[in-house]
Amino acid sequence: MSQTRLTSTPPISPSSSDANGADPGFRDARAFVTSRKPAKWRALSCALLCGALIASCSRPRQEDSSESGSPAPSASVSYGDKTVLSFDLSAGAPESTDAGGLFGIPPSRTYVGLISALKDAQDTEDVGAIYVSLGGGSLDWARAEELGRLFEKLREGGKPVVCHAHAFGNSLSLFAARACDRIWLSPAGDVETVGLAGQIVFLKGVLDKLGVQADFLHMGKYKSFAEQFTREEPSPEARESLTVVLGSIRTTWIDSVKKQRPGAEVALEDGPWSADQAKAKKLIDDIGYESDALKDAKQRGTADKVRGVFGPNSSGGGGGGNGLAALIRSISGANRRAAGADRIAVVPAVGGIAMGSGGFGGGIAASSLTKTLRRLAKDDSVKAVVLRIDSPGGSALASDLLWHELMQVREKKPLIASVGSMAASGGYYMACAANEIFAERTSIVGSIGVVGGKFTFNDALASQGINAVTIPASPEPSAKARAAFMSPLEPWDDATRERMRQLMEGTYQLFLKRVADGRGLKVSDVEPNAQGRIWSGSQGKDKRLVDTLGGLRDAIERAKVLAKLEGDVPLTVEGGADGLFDILGGNDNASAEQLLAAAERAIAERESWLGKVTEPMLPHAQAFSPVLSGEHTLATLPYALILR
Repeated sequence: MSQTRLTSTPPISPSSSDANGADPGFRDARAFVTSRKPAKWRALSCALLCGALIASCSRPRQEDSSESGSPAPSASVSYGDKTVLSFDLSAGAPESTDAGGLFGIPPSRTYVGLISALKDAQDTEDVGAIYVSLGGGSLDWARAEELGRLFEKLREGGKPVVCHAHAFGNSLSLFAARACDRIWLSPAGDVETVGLAGQIVFLKGVLDKLGVQADFLHMGKYKSFAEQFTREEPSPEARESLTVVLGSIRTTWIDSVKKQRPGAEVALEDGPWSADQAKAKKLIDDIGYESDALKDAKQRGTADKVRGVFGPNSSGGGGGGNGLAALIRSISGANRRAAGADRIAVVPAVGGIAMGSGGFGGGIAASSLTKTLRRLAKDDSVKAVVLRIDSPGGSALASDLLWHELMQVREKKPLIASVGSMAASGGYYMACAANEIFAERTSIVGSIGVVGGKFTFNDALASQGINAVTIPASPEPSAKARAAFMSPLEPWDDATRERMRQLMEGTYQLFLKRVADGRGLKVSDVEPNAQGRIWSGSQGKDKRLVDTLGGLRDAIERAKVLAKLEGDVPLTVEGGADGLFDILGGNDNASAEQLLAAAERAIAERESWLGKVTEPMLPHAQAFSPVLSGEHTLATLPYALILR
């Protein structure tokens, strides 16, 4: 059986055993993922950063714990000689290594690492059962679909899967129904399966009261981004688009649960349910604590040993060790150097799209991603690239520049796009550059359209006794309005608005052409499914916007086929935001004081208004942020669509 293996450099340790306490034999069989970013570190920056963090890195790791945060059952109880593999999904599985803040997270803790750990679990012979800790967390619909499918394969291979949650809602019920043989819920927990609905907030009323004018145009009758600022309720087109997509996802959800847990589907939209009620409704099987669920997994798997393979306290931390040595290896890039073997590169593209980096967690920066794509295009050891997209869009200019870079990669090696929760507008602009697009049935794709405009505050200022006067250099009557084209203190006149409409029409036609060129279609084939309308993944496949319904693992396997690779193929997680060295100045001659000042600026950036946006809303705030930077045309999702 061919395997996709994730590789890492050996841990720094004089001992032949795993530094985290895992059995050496399993460590060799376990897959790891490496991250590749340009390494530019000098000893000075290491010293500056190590001193501040060494205290938090020096805690010893618990060895062979029964589960993340759960006590092990009594040692006097014996179930058998097999092993329970523990997956802790309570903290999620970020797509990118950037998710961990200053130094990021180990690649093995990313979503790529998770699906690789699941592949290894399928191939490991001494596994008696699987234990999954869900905590009170959540998964987006697309990942709930893929992970449910992958855990189901373990069940089909004879490995019982026992899951425990403190609480769960709509999307996790889809995952649990497919993934778990037994579903446990904490006694005081609840099941919040309450059905799907979209809520759109309209701000026109408050903007009118403040005297703020929103002047926006859109290309595509379904491109309803500006409606939240210019209307008090959705247009018929916006209502239709959202209703149809929600209906498609609802059908997938109910049909999937009905197939796996007959009878439970009738309770899916009538929650929330207490633990006792959820059990009576067949949404769960047992009520108890994590230790109870783990004991159940041990009994079912005739296993005494428990090994954490994914999660914050797992032994699969990417070949690390602890303390200063691991920190220095992380900073110096020692974990990021591939051995030159043929490999597949997975490139996460997560968040809103902008021209430049917005600091830590700043979404998709064209400046950073361009560097990564050009490096991968030139690297002969990279035989294929998988672009993992989860983006509502953003800057139209940045989207087009990235489309070009992706097409350059595609000319040299296979390029597969894997859609997470969404590849909408600018996100789909990027995806259509791939040879093939994979998406789950519950993914969001499309929104092929553009929107542009500005806010003007002249009336708001006038109400407070502040008068703004524009004095043009030209004596022509239209000069004032034209020169103040993007000024927030001067509204558009009709001629300027028409000029803006022409600009946006040109951008929209370019978008249609990019999709047609990337997908091998005619513009006339694309246009009926464009107009800014969103589609579910299953609808997108029917509309030829998606090639295959599947997840990241399916996309990787397809990349292997197109690259004509067989057997063990290393994966690397590539790119991400600008490296820390770049953010801290990128100057080899910088003094300690200059680096510290740069670090303070980077931290201050995280405290900006964008950094204060709640996490689910962050990608959409990032997608809108180019307007605040002076851009006037966006390719972004019409609204912040967050489905749970």
